[in-house]
Amino acid sequence: QVQLVESGGGLVQAGGSLRLSCTASGRTFSSLAMGWFRQAPGKEREFVAAISWRTGGIAFYADSVKGRFTISRDNAKNTLYLQMNTLKPEDTAVYYCANSYRRRPGADPNEFDGWGQGTQVTVSS
Repeated sequence: QVQLVESGGGLVQAGGSLRLSCTASGRTFSSLAMGWFRQAPGKEREFVAAISWRTGGIAFYADSVKGRFTISRDNAKNTLYLQMNTLKPEDTAVYYCANSYRRRPGADPNEFDGWGQGTQVTVSS
C-alpha cells in the first residue's frame, strides 16, 4: 500500500501561484498513475489532473484548470507535483493526491485506489 502526503497549500491572492507536492512512500510509486482532485465545502470531490506512470508521462486536465495548472512527477523522488498559476477564488478547496493501479485512469475518483489527507488551498479575491 502506498502512503501519500500532500504539502504546499496555503493562502494566496487571486492571480497568484502555488505548487503542491505529494510524497509517496513505498517502492511502487514509479509504476502508478497519479492524480489530483479537489473538494470545496458542500461540493463533491472534483477531478483536477492526472498523469500516467512514467516521469514526463501523459497528462490530462479538467477544463476548468487547463492552461493554468501543470501536473508533473519525479519518480526518483517519489513525488507528484501540481503547479497552479493564475489562481482564482473558485480554485479554493482541499486538494488531494491519489494513486491508481490502472495504467491510464480517467477522471472518476472510483478509478483511484489510495488517497492522501489533503492540503487546503485558499484563494482570496
